[in-house]
Amino acid sequence: MARVVVVSGGGTGIGYAVAEAFAGEGEQVVLTGRRAEVLDRAAERLRAAHPGAPAPVALAADLSDPAGAGLVAAGIGERWERVDVLVNSAGGNAALGAPAGRTDGLAGAAWHWQENFRANTLTAVLLTEALKERLAAPGGRVLLIGSIAAYRGSGSGSYGAAKAALHPYAYDLSAELGPRGITVNVIAPGYVADTGFFRGALSPEREKTLVEQADTRRAGRPSDVAETARWLASPGAGHLTAQIIQVNGGAEHGR
Repeated sequence: MARVVVVSGGGTGIGYAVAEAFAGEGEQVVLTGRRAEVLDRAAERLRAAHPGAPAPVALAADLSDPAGAGLVAAGIGERWERVDVLVNSAGGNAALGAPAGRTDGLAGAAWHWQENFRANTLTAVLLTEALKERLAAPGGRVLLIGSIAAYRGSGSGSYGAAKAALHPYAYDLSAELGPRGITVNVIAPGYVADTGFFRGALSPEREKTLVEQADTRRAGRPSDVAETARWLASPGAGHLTAQIIQVNGGAEHGR
């Protein structure tokens, strides 16, 4: 029987790669995020690429709002009795692509700290809390997509802090859900190419620096994160929980 795999931010970038990895295994994928049209296009791409898998379902909502997270949970509950895997991939750095002057001064600092907390922390916490009682027990998996920025900063402060907030949440959630046979882990990617994260603001010089910081001397790929998620959701990873899995080619050492 196909597992039900919920992926927030599943319409693009790392989230889409994660959804595709599970669809390729014949799992029932549920895509969620803010932009209905993006999710619908992603679901159609998955459907065409993996015709043998159950048809992907797209559920659009603002996951940083309790009502939005509740709406997604209700939509899932109408279709399935359980959720086997939850991958919280929604997020991004609000300071990137912000209008000129938007992050200036005290008002600007408040804006980008609040927006990054909403986009990266609340989306993960609220969706997880909304689905917590529906997680398969035993065997459920919760994955939170963090960032190397939680260790090294991001240049804006707020993005790395918002991702770092996922660490203690994962520890506490693992302790809560562990007795039910459910694991909770964080995947912390470094620089990953072929996503819209930098919104066109990454210079060739900065990209070269990021690649050279990795011991592997290459950029990360969305598939690197997706394959890690697939393994963490496998039966073989059933005794691995409350961990931060760094997928960054060794760049966290700070070379």
